[in-house]
Amino acid sequence: MLVQVVVFYVVFFLYLVHALLVPFFSPAAVVESGFSCLLFSFSLVASLYVILVCPFLPCCLLAGLKDADRAQKHGMDEFISANPCSFDHASLFEMMQRLTLDHRLNDNFACLGWFSPGQVFVLDEYCARNGVRGCHRHLCYLGDLLERADAGHMIDPTLLHYSFAFCASHVHGNRPDGLGTVTVEEKERFEEIKERLRVLLENQITNFRYCFPFGRPEGALKATLSLLERVLMKDIVTPVPQEEVKAVIRKCLEQAAQINYQRITDYARVEGKKREMYDHPVYSLATQVMDLTIQNVANLATPAKKLEHVIRLAELVIEVLHQNQDHHAEAAVTSTGDQSAFAWWSDLMVEHAENFLSLYGVDMDAALEIQSPESWDSFPLFQLLNDFLRTDYHLCNGKFHKHLQDLYAPLVVRYVDLMESSIAQSIHRGFERESWEPVKSLTSNLPNVNLPNVNLQIPKVPNLPVPVAGLSVNLPQMPSFSTPSWMAAIYDSDNGSGTSEDLFWKLDALQTFIRDLHWPEEEFAKHLDNRMKLMSSDMIETSVKRTRGAFESKLTKSSRSTDFRIPLSLCTMFNVMVDAKDQSAKLCAMEMGQEKQYHSQIDELIEESVKDMIALLVAKFVAILESVLAKISRYDEGTLFSSFLSFTVKAASKYVEVPKPGMDVADGYVTFVRHSQDILRDKVNEEVYIERLFDQWYTATMNLLATWLTERMDQQLHVYQLKILIRIVKKKYRDFRLQGVLDSTLNSKSYDTVRNRLTLEEATASVREGGMQGISMKDSDEEDEED
Repeated sequence: MLVQVVVFYVVFFLYLVHALLVPFFSPAAVVESGFSCLLFSFSLVASLYVILVCPFLPCCLLAGLKDADRAQKHGMDEFISANPCSFDHASLFEMMQRLTLDHRLNDNFACLGWFSPGQVFVLDEYCARNGVRGCHRHLCYLGDLLERADAGHMIDPTLLHYSFAFCASHVHGNRPDGLGTVTVEEKERFEEIKERLRVLLENQITNFRYCFPFGRPEGALKATLSLLERVLMKDIVTPVPQEEVKAVIRKCLEQAAQINYQRITDYARVEGKKREMYDHPVYSLATQVMDLTIQNVANLATPAKKLEHVIRLAELVIEVLHQNQDHHAEAAVTSTGDQSAFAWWSDLMVEHAENFLSLYGVDMDAALEIQSPESWDSFPLFQLLNDFLRTDYHLCNGKFHKHLQDLYAPLVVRYVDLMESSIAQSIHRGFERESWEPVKSLTSNLPNVNLPNVNLQIPKVPNLPVPVAGLSVNLPQMPSFSTPSWMAAIYDSDNGSGTSEDLFWKLDALQTFIRDLHWPEEEFAKHLDNRMKLMSSDMIETSVKRTRGAFESKLTKSSRSTDFRIPLSLCTMFNVMVDAKDQSAKLCAMEMGQEKQYHSQIDELIEESVKDMIALLVAKFVAILESVLAKISRYDEGTLFSSFLSFTVKAASKYVEVPKPGMDVADGYVTFVRHSQDILRDKVNEEVYIERLFDQWYTATMNLLATWLTERMDQQLHVYQLKILIRIVKKKYRDFRLQGVLDSTLNSKSYDTVRNRLTLEEATASVREGGMQGISMKDSDEEDEED
């Protein structure tokens, strides 16, 4: 301060000299005189110093005086001049370290209790200068860290481990250098801190989900386990038995299971109350009533509400177990994959998961007990839990998983029994009322209305449609089958009957449901799969037999004349067979001996039924041709009707133009054949069946014609018989060739016989009658134009 004052007055004096002397000298004289130049320079610098610095000097002088007053007020002079040996540096260091730690923890970044390098340097210097014991220093540090950890600060367990190991080496006298002392007070304080540290570590392991969220800080949980093992040691040399460590951690994890489950239960309850409050009609009233509403809703919970709550709770349980597996189950594994030090941690976490699931099992059992026996809404709960458990290597077929299987196995068996009886009854009643109209026709006749947007996926749990005779349960009645527009999207067939499509849909939905259960026990899963396949085989067999019987009955009642038109119901029955064959390959296929043979029997039954149906239809076509041949048989040579008709036609033709008799019969038969071919080709979905039917149809009718002509080998055909037969044979040959019948079938021996006979008869008639009026076995362009 005094130096500053002296400089101030010297500079101020030079400034005054400059101000007084400069006006008496000219600039040239000043330059010539060295003294004057030096004086001028000092004066200029003094002027600048006075202008820039001097205004602030009084403030600096006043501040210095204030600091001196403050130092005197707080007694800093006494500390500066005091003897350092007269102070209790241990207590002063403890206070300084505590304040330094508080300052460090208030930083903007997470330090986890570690001091900065500068702070460590100051603390080390203080200990070295004033003789603060290292054991005391770390004991104080441990105490401060434990207090901060109890207050909720995140403290690095590695830091705790370092300080604890340092103190333990002093207390137990096992320093690496062989030197170390400890006071009685430090030893007692060490035991106290050791107990506090043990309680803290056990609490952190109990609340590992919240003390180490998402496994962070990385490696903290592993360091905590290592520190707990060190704390449990009696001394620093003798290791603690692993079973003792596992027993302590097992107890902590048992408490952790209860804490974790209680928290998610509270969360689910609060979430459920909020949802119920929003759905409750009283929510629209005044706010004073809402609290009472929330309290009363819990008492009015229905079984469906409780099941919904349990399912939501299961989702939370699975989420917690997933997080434990992802972030905490492998906490003992090092970055190199070595888990030899804490190989038992994974086993304890599996026990923790089982305990956690057992707590959930109590609520699950309570919710399932109050469910109605006719309710199947609990199956999604099994699927949710089983899909998680079966994919977990440690929990699959564990205690809780076995309990879940034992709980649902009778329910699944009962459900399959009722579904089997229900489907069987629906088949019986459905075929009794079956109209055999194709599904495509039914849906096309529905009114065009805007339907709501609904999820059209196959439900995982198909509803039981009808009550089962002999059982005491009241099942909901099956609504009549309504053919939805999306049925064609599920199956390739568009023209199946309502009952058959309903049957295949139910069987597929039931098998999909059983398959989606993913039953973990192999034996029971195989039993369910075999039962589904055998049940599908029985149902499809019944459907095939009923369809075949309905086909024969329908065909028997139909007309035998050329007016016969194949009804769409017969095509629908063919399509049912096609669908049955396709669905049996999917619903009944197995890879085992007896069951595979049983499935082959179903295929054989379908093939035999199709053969019978084709044979019946061909027999109908043959019968119609027989009726046509019966009509023209009246013109056989030698009969009275033939002679009278020939005489009448010849006599009348002299006066009027007589139409060609018999051409209407031929045209009617040709129209019948073409119409039947078009309907079968358009409505039946299986090309193989169509080709087989056309081959047999052509072969049978051609054999009939050959037989009919053979019976009249000794007779000459009447001209009208000849015309009708020529027209029928030529049109039949051409039409079946257009339908894809092979030439080997078309040009059969019977056809050659018929063709040769008709060609011969045509030549004879041309000589005798004078011509066939344009009808000939030879192809002509005129006939192509008529076609």
